Amino acid sequence: MMERVELTRDCEGVQVPAGTKMTLEKGLEVFITQSLGGTYTVQVPAYSGLFRISGKDADALGKTPEQGSEAAAGGDTESMVWDQLKTCFDPEIPVNIVDLGLVYGVALTPDPDVPGMMPKQKVSIDLTLTTPGCPSHTQITEQIRNRLAGLQEISESKVNLVWEPKWSPSRISPQAQQKLGIA
Repeated sequence: MMERVELTRDCEGVQVPAGTKMTLEKGLEVFITQSLGGTYTVQVPAYSGLFRISGKDADALGKTPEQGSEAAAGGDTESMVWDQLKTCFDPEIPVNIVDLGLVYGVALTPDPDVPGMMPKQKVSIDLTLTTPGCPSHTQITEQIRNRLAGLQEISESKVNLVWEPKWSPSRISPQAQQKLGIA
């Protein structure tokens, strides 16, 4: 069920799936179709399309921005990376990219260029998409980079698009299959 809201201020929207950034103006009627991972997908009848609105602009929708999106320092860095990846969503599918089976691997390497008491790490993510022509790849990749930038332990992140092995619905977690009604 979509929630109708009127924007309370101008905010940035990213067109789905094109990735074009656009200012959505105060007073514009939008319908929230999805609210996952701290971002919102809205249908905008005036522009006949879908747009993604960042969590930092949640107040423009009359929502409270999610708290605690930045991971706390300390603990297993790889686990924290996976936790952040679970907050990333395809704008058209209500399942995170990990449970969709899109993340094929996470590799951490020490970053010798960043001195200090807390060692920093570079992270490399192997990511696939449901189809090679997936128009949301730019938005998904941007979400990943934004989430990992919130980890104090990470100095740099790289997302590698990979196509082997080919993605199939069998990679979707059982919980996600149930949520999507394919279990």
